[in-house]
Amino acid sequence: MVAQPEPVHTDSRQSRQLARQRAISEVVIAEGTVRIEQLVERFGTSLMTVHRDLDELESRGILRKSRGVATATSTSLIESSDVYRSSRQLVEKEALALAAMEFVEPNQAIFLDDSTTVMHMARHLPFKAPLTVITNVLTLINDLRGARGITLLALGGEYYNWCSAFMGRMTTDAIAALRADTAIMSTSAITDDIAFHQEVATVDTKKAMFDSARTRILLADHTKFERRALHAIVPLSAFDVVVVDAATDRQHVDRLRSQGIDVVVAPPSSRARQRGDRTDHSTPREERIR
Repeated sequence: MVAQPEPVHTDSRQSRQLARQRAISEVVIAEGTVRIEQLVERFGTSLMTVHRDLDELESRGILRKSRGVATATSTSLIESSDVYRSSRQLVEKEALALAAMEFVEPNQAIFLDDSTTVMHMARHLPFKAPLTVITNVLTLINDLRGARGITLLALGGEYYNWCSAFMGRMTTDAIAALRADTAIMSTSAITDDIAFHQEVATVDTKKAMFDSARTRILLADHTKFERRALHAIVPLSAFDVVVVDAATDRQHVDRLRSQGIDVVVAPPSSRARQRGDRTDHSTPREERIR
């Protein structure tokens, strides 16, 4: 008689580890920030095991680990992962993306940064083809590959999983060798009417795109005015256009405009787009942006 292999038990150490990591990620995303000691107590495991789980989750870009805490939300020193950010302010980001499309014209070359707001532009870009899109964002590269009428220039460098983007000296050197019509980007925080970000590598990439474009457009939903970050990018007055969402406090809009900044308020009617309605790119700009 031929010996039969022993059955593989589904309740293996690996499956338990995956289940625990999934549970940890759900807790951190739900609560925003959790101390590592609290995770040890909650899951009844060792500190070393929780650290290994968090390292794995951080490597997959699901959360960030720093100084005894696991975080999904942004702090002044740490930007949250794109996994977390992509699920926040969806309606506002779609409105900003649609408003930004009004500044994109066929036959342009455009820089797109790693912000989750800019990622909302991907499905609208083919309507303005032919275009050359230059980006360091793996998510955008995957979304736009094969898109009809889109010439895609992918910027290489060191890959950062937490933001699904390539950054570093190789990236900034590649950007510096190019000249684009427009750079469209977002920011983590706005303080003293200056765009800020937590990560130096991200700041360097955004600055390189800013310097290599003729027209610079900033997309910022209302929550950016409530946050702080460590590293300055550029003053808002340096942008050609600043696009904000309709929930932005009127005092911010009036203050920026008093400095001569061209502020566009994305119309709240874009909520219908979020429900999956077909986008009409033929509507005159003056009817869609006020």
